[in-house]
Amino acid sequence: MPGFGLWLRQFQLGSMQFFDGSKVTVSLPALMLSFLLFNAGLGIRARELLGILRQPAVLLVGFLANMCVPIFLIVALGGLMHLWHSSDELQNLLVGLALIVSMPIAGSSTAWSQNANGNLSLSLGLVFLSTVLCPLTTPLVLHIFGNITIGDYSEDLHELAAQGTNAFMMLTVVLPAMFGIVLYFCLGEERTAKVKPSLKLVNFLVLLLLNYSNAATSLPQAFAKPDWDYLIFIFFTTLFLCATAFGAGWLIARVLKADKGEQAALMFGLGMNNNGTGLVLAAASLADHPAVLLPMIFYTLVQQVIAALIDLRVFKSEH
Repeated sequence: MPGFGLWLRQFQLGSMQFFDGSKVTVSLPALMLSFLLFNAGLGIRARELLGILRQPAVLLVGFLANMCVPIFLIVALGGLMHLWHSSDELQNLLVGLALIVSMPIAGSSTAWSQNANGNLSLSLGLVFLSTVLCPLTTPLVLHIFGNITIGDYSEDLHELAAQGTNAFMMLTVVLPAMFGIVLYFCLGEERTAKVKPSLKLVNFLVLLLLNYSNAATSLPQAFAKPDWDYLIFIFFTTLFLCATAFGAGWLIARVLKADKGEQAALMFGLGMNNNGTGLVLAAASLADHPAVLLPMIFYTLVQQVIAALIDLRVFKSEH
């Protein structure tokens, strides 16, 4: 039933013009993403925030691993992937993976971290750092993938690398989270603790709506006339990439001897990327290659399911 999901994505509340000339449309998915970040900012703990400032190593290692591990993995497996029988399908997959890896850490990772009683200061720090630096990291990653793809796909990635997403990130990620942090310090820890159970429930509802609206754009068309071998290829590729990213977060936590809260923030942060922004970029700039949306949709769904399984199996005792 994609109709309501498509309506959610198309419903607009207006637009905002920024000083650099960029324009951001205020949509319901953007508001839902903003709410997740506001909620995360409101759910921080002062002692965790001070701990991150005193020990920034975990934050820096987590940020670098989020960007480098998927790139290394895809480049290392490039030889095997080129054995696929259709060059066009492979190029669509690589472009989709490029958009996934080039995006900052997902704002929804803070919601999962909060639900697992993770270190929200570290979780927010990972989102902030990857978002603030995305004007540098996103073009770099897109150029890297532009060099391993061919033809029109390579040209599109190099052209896309020149486009900016700063205004969108500022409006939907940075400002809402900062407002939540300021409100936390105004209300105090005791008052915010009283509303945390309700915030967790609302987080799940918002995550469900956000994932549903994203999936409604491509999955109905993909399964109306399915190319099953290609869909299976996409599924297992995104599953392997996502599981490895979550595993990298677990390994880094073990190596750095992080506590349970930091482990949650690292696992959810490294395993989840902001594919909402990537979908917007792909729809606007890669309209001639609609199949590049499929890996992003699959990864969005896979990362949420893996996050739920990790929350249940690894952090269940923390609830």
